[in-house]
Amino acid sequence: MTDNRNTILAVILSGLVLIAWQYFYNVPQMEKQRAQQQAQVELQKTTPQPTASATPGATPQAGGVQPTTPGTSQQAQPVVARDVAIAASPRVKIDTPRIAGSISLKGGRIDDIALVQFRETVDPKSPPIILYSPSGTAEPYYAEFGWVAATGVTAKMPNAQTVWQQDGSGSLTPTTPVVLKWDNGDGLTFRRTVSVDDHYLFTIKDEVSNVGNAPVTLYPFALISRHGTPQVSGYYILHEGLIGYLDGLQEYAYKKIDEAKKVDFKATNGWLGITDKYWASALLPDTNAQLQASFSSTLANNIRGYQTDYLLDPVTVAIGGTATANARLFAGAKEAGVVGVFPFAGLGGYNKELGLNHFDLLIDWGWFYFITKPMFLGLDFFYRFFGNFGISILLVTVIVKLLFFPLANKSYASMAKMKSIQPQLQALKERYPDDKVKQQQEMMEIYRKEKINPVAGCLPVVIQIPVFFSLYKVLFVTIEMRHAKFYGWIKDLSAPDPTNLFNLFGLIPFDPTTIPVFGHYLALGIWPIIMGITMWFQMKLNPTPPDPTQQIIFNWMPLIFTFMLAGFPAGLVIYWAWNNLLSVVQQSYIMRRNGVKVELFDNLKATFAKKAT
Repeated sequence: MTDNRNTILAVILSGLVLIAWQYFYNVPQMEKQRAQQQAQVELQKTTPQPTASATPGATPQAGGVQPTTPGTSQQAQPVVARDVAIAASPRVKIDTPRIAGSISLKGGRIDDIALVQFRETVDPKSPPIILYSPSGTAEPYYAEFGWVAATGVTAKMPNAQTVWQQDGSGSLTPTTPVVLKWDNGDGLTFRRTVSVDDHYLFTIKDEVSNVGNAPVTLYPFALISRHGTPQVSGYYILHEGLIGYLDGLQEYAYKKIDEAKKVDFKATNGWLGITDKYWASALLPDTNAQLQASFSSTLANNIRGYQTDYLLDPVTVAIGGTATANARLFAGAKEAGVVGVFPFAGLGGYNKELGLNHFDLLIDWGWFYFITKPMFLGLDFFYRFFGNFGISILLVTVIVKLLFFPLANKSYASMAKMKSIQPQLQALKERYPDDKVKQQQEMMEIYRKEKINPVAGCLPVVIQIPVFFSLYKVLFVTIEMRHAKFYGWIKDLSAPDPTNLFNLFGLIPFDPTTIPVFGHYLALGIWPIIMGITMWFQMKLNPTPPDPTQQIIFNWMPLIFTFMLAGFPAGLVIYWAWNNLLSVVQQSYIMRRNGVKVELFDNLKATFAKKAT
C-alpha cells in the first residue's frame, strides 16, 4: 500500500530526527551542563573571587573600552554572599513595579537588580530572578558608565573605587530620578542623573563641568561586564551570550568569544549587550551616535570575564564649560511587548518608541522567524481574550487546521481513493506474484486512471512539521510561556508534564528520572499518554496493512512517540494530542464524503478481539 508506505516513511523520518536530536544532543548537553555547574561550584570554593575594576584604560583604543579583567584588583577577596556584598557599600535604592535593587555609590555602578515579577520556580513565594550582582559575589554582573580621559590628560577620573555623593535623598523610582556627584579636586565636577521607567529601561545623563585652568578632552563610554561563564541551556536553536546589532546582527556565544578574545565594531544606530534565555542586559546609545564597540573575553585566576562596551566620539570641555553624554540601559525580561516585536499589534515596545535598530532580535526567533513570529502573535492574541496560553494553543491549532484544510482535504481524499482501489492492487499482487516490475507498471496505470497522487499521504505529516517546530520555538524562547499555566496539574506549559506513570503519578515518593543510564527515558506523564492514545486512534483509522512489517510499525509508532515526546514542553504535547484528535475528525469526514467506510471502530474491535483470542 503506497499511501501507507509514504505515511510510514514520513513518520519514521520525523521520529528519527527527534530521537537523534534527543539522544545525540539534548542528553549530552544536559550532562555537560551538570559537569560545568559542578566544576563552577568547585572553582568558586577554591578560587578567590575578584573585585575587578571596570575602569577603562587611560588611552582610548580603536576597538572601544579596555576590557574588564577579573582578578586585577589590588587584593583578591574571597566570595561573599550577595547581601553581604550589597551592604558593604553605600547605595541608592531602586524601587519600580518590576525591579528591586540598588545603585552602588562606590563606582556608581548599577550592580543590584532583581526582577520581582518573575520567580525562580512556579511557586509565587520562591525567590525573584536575580539579574545583576556586585563584584565579590559568586556571579558579578553589572553596568557602568562614565568618561575616559584622552591621551595626555592627567586629570583624575572617576573609577570603580570612586565614592559618589547623592544629591538629596530618596530612592530611584519611575517618577523620581536620582543625581550623583563627584569632584576630582582639580577643577572637574562630574554629575550623573539616573532615571528609570516602569519597565526595564534606565536613562543615564552624565555631565562634566570644568572650572580648571585648561580644556579637557574626554570620551564617553558604557559597558556591561559579567564575571564567570554563565550556565546556558545548551541548545543549538537558542543563542545565549554576547549580542548586538552593529552593522548587522552580531551573536557570539561564550565559547566563540573565548576563542576570539576580542572583536571590534564601528557602527551607527546600534545596540549591544549580553542575553540569557529569558533575560538580557543591553546598552542602547543614541541612534545617531558613532560607536566604537567591542565584545571581549578575558581570563584571570581561572575566571572568565565577558564584556560588551562602546566608546563615543571625544568631547572637549572648555574652561568654564560643560559636556554632556547620554546613555540608556535595558536590564530585564525579554517580554515581546516591551522589547518590541509587532508595532501593528501594540507590541512595538522600545524598538518603536526609541527608534532602535532591530531590537526585537534580542528575542531569538530563529531562521524561521516568518513562521515563529506569527505563531506567537496568534497565541498572544487569544491569550488576551481567554487569559490562558493552553486555550490559545488549542485555538491556534484549529486555525492552522482550517488554513491547511484544502491541502489536507486533497491528501485525505487521495488516501480515501487509495483505500477504494485496494482490491485492484491486491489482485495485481496475485496476478503477478513474482514480477515486481509488472506490478509497479500496472499500479501506476491504475493511479493514472483514478487520478491518484501516491505521495499525497505524506502531506498531513509534512505540513505539521513546520507548525510543530514553530510552536516548540515559541514555547522554548518566549518568556510569556515561562510558568504559563493550563488546567489541572500543568503549571508551566514550557516545561514537561510533571506527572509520571512510573511512580504512579506521585503516589510513590521517588523520581524515576534519577535512575542512572536510562532514567531520562522514564519521564512519562499524563498528557504524553493522552497524546499516544490519540495517535493510536489516528493509526487505527486506516485499515491494517497486509504487510507484517508495516503492521509492526503501525502498532509500535504511537508508543515510541509517547516516550519520545514525554520530555518535551507540555504545551507541545497538548498541541500534538489535540491535533491528532482533530485529524481523526477531519479524516473521518473526508472519507465519508468520498464514499469510503470509516473503519476506526472496526479496527479497534479487531485489535481487542485478537488479544482476547
